[in-house]
Amino acid sequence: MAKYRKKKRKNKNDRRFFTICMMIFILCIAGIVIYFLYDGENPIKKKVEKKITIVDEDSNKRPLAVMIDNNVGYSSHAGLQDSYLNYEIIVEGGLTRIMAIYKDRDVDLIGPVRSSRHYFLDYALESDAIYSHYGWSDYAKNDIKVLGVDNINGLTAESAYWRDKNVAAPHNVFTNIDTLYKYAKDNNDYSIETDNWKLLNYSAKEINFKGPKVNNETGDTEEDPRIVANNISIKYSNFHTTGYNYDSENKYYLRTMDNKLHIDKTTSKQLHYKNIIIEKVENSSLDSYGRQDLDTTGDGEGYYITNGYALPITWEKDDRNSKTIYKYLDGSKVEVNDGNTFIQIIPITTKSEFS
Repeated sequence: MAKYRKKKRKNKNDRRFFTICMMIFILCIAGIVIYFLYDGENPIKKKVEKKITIVDEDSNKRPLAVMIDNNVGYSSHAGLQDSYLNYEIIVEGGLTRIMAIYKDRDVDLIGPVRSSRHYFLDYALESDAIYSHYGWSDYAKNDIKVLGVDNINGLTAESAYWRDKNVAAPHNVFTNIDTLYKYAKDNNDYSIETDNWKLLNYSAKEINFKGPKVNNETGDTEEDPRIVANNISIKYSNFHTTGYNYDSENKYYLRTMDNKLHIDKTTSKQLHYKNIIIEKVENSSLDSYGRQDLDTTGDGEGYYITNGYALPITWEKDDRNSKTIYKYLDGSKVEVNDGNTFIQIIPITTKSEFS
C-alpha cells in the first residue's frame, strides 16, 4: 500500500511538472508573438506600418480639385480641413486663391467656390483630378480646352453647385463631394477612377529632421541643416499674408490669414496642417487688370516644413501635365509626413520668414 501511495505521488508530481512546463512553454510562445507584433521586426508589423491614413493608397478614386475663393475673410471657408492637398497661389490685385484637392473622404460642404485661373490647371493635372470651378478667366477657358481638362464649370453645370442666400454674391457658391462625383459621372461621363493620382511620397513613419552631425575624427559639429520654423510668415503682397504657428503638442501647424486665425466655417475650429511646402516661381502680369502668369515648369527652389523645422528643397516640373518632383539639396526625393499638406506657390520676390 505504501509503495502504491508513493507511486501515485510520483505520478502526480510528474503531471504537475509537465503542466508547469507546458505553461512556461505557452507563455514563452505568447511573449514571442507579442514581441514580434508590437516591438520586433515582423513582416506583419511592417505591412501595417506602411499604411498611411491621409488617403487610401489602395483606392483609385479620382481626386476632385476645387477652386476656393480666398477674398472672403478668415472664417468663411468650408471643407479646407478635409482636403488632403491644397495650393495657394497669387492672383490679380495681390490676392490669392486656393485649390483644395479631395480623395477618399465625404465632405458635405465645400466653398465658397470661385473661378479658374489657368496656372491652377497645371497642379490639378499633376494629380489627374477633376477640376471644379465657377467661371473662368479667358486664359483659363482657352487652356482648359487646349489641355483637355475634365472640369465642372458652374456657369454651365448649375446643378453641381448652390448659393447660400445668407452670404453676399459672388462669394456664396458651395458644393460637396457627392454632388461633384455624381455630376461628373452622370452628365459629363468622366471617369471617377485613376491610377495616376499620387503626387507626394508619404511616410507612415514620423519624419523628424536630424540635427547636425559630429565629425568622429575631429570632434567638430557640422552646421545644422535645419531651419527653426515654429512660426512662418509668407507675405504674398501688401494685401495678403499667410501664416502658420507650430503646435508642438499636436505636431501640426495652425494656419492664419492676415494675422487672424483661419477658422473653419462649419466647425469654428482653426485649420491645421501637418506639412507645408513652399515653392518659389517666376510670375508676371498678363494684362492691365493684373491677371498673373506663372512659370510652373522648369525648376526652382523652396522649403519642406514639418514638425517645427524647415529644410531647403528644389522642385522640377517637365511640362504642364507632368508631376512636380521635390528633392532635398543632396538630390534625394522628399518624403512627407502622413497628413494634410499645404503647398504655397509663391513669387520668387515674396518674403518668407521663419522663427
